[in-house]
Amino acid sequence: MAPHERLEAWRYAHRLTIEVYRVTRSWPTEERYGLSAQVRRCAYSVPANMVEGAAKRGRKEFARYLDISLGSHAELGYGLRLAEDLGYLSGEMLENLKALHASTGRLTRRLYEAVSGRGRKSPP
Repeated sequence: MAPHERLEAWRYAHRLTIEVYRVTRSWPTEERYGLSAQVRRCAYSVPANMVEGAAKRGRKEFARYLDISLGSHAELGYGLRLAEDLGYLSGEMLENLKALHASTGRLTRRLYEAVSGRGRKSPP
């Protein structure tokens, strides 16, 4: 098993990417090179940067790639919101994607905080 495959954040991000690819198949063909392609790139970037960061030497480099993953995750969130507002996503499909997106974000943020040493401070 590759080192990144042990990371729960990566496993969720990988599942999210697969789901994004599945749902975008049904989007309008005029979006093939527009929103569909951009949402797919964002989704792919989240786990791909985790893989690349995990292969680097040192926590600082890994944290940098996790930070990039978080940016792609945020951009993906907007793409999914736009798709929802355009009527491309609805019902159970939308709810499943939202839940998977939220879980992926939480896990990636926690991993970033652990690796970077920038964990949340507890209130006094």
